[in-house]
Amino acid sequence: MDTLTRLEETIRQRMADGDAAASYVAQLHARGMPTVARKLGEEAVEAIVAALSGSREDLAGEAADVLFHLLVLLVEKGVPLRDVLAELDAREGLSGLAEKAARKA
Repeated sequence: MDTLTRLEETIRQRMADGDAAASYVAQLHARGMPTVARKLGEEAVEAIVAALSGSREDLAGEAADVLFHLLVLLVEKGVPLRDVLAELDAREGLSGLAEKAARKA
């Protein structure tokens, strides 16, 4: 998780710096949450396309884009990666079906 943690910190710093001329992250941040969310959606669709018709390398690249843009979204909303990891830890060992049923309760 060191890579994702370092990336999260870089994203946080670039948002704080706010230099949209020098930083893609700062550009996204300046455009606001709808743009950040839409970009994550676009990257997710590209990952799906790569999974269905691309190579393993294509999918790996698109998956990296999805993770990057998810981290941008999380930082934008003030949700630390550690909170997401804690949620995954809490779900560990649960059946996916049981976890979904528990959310509906």
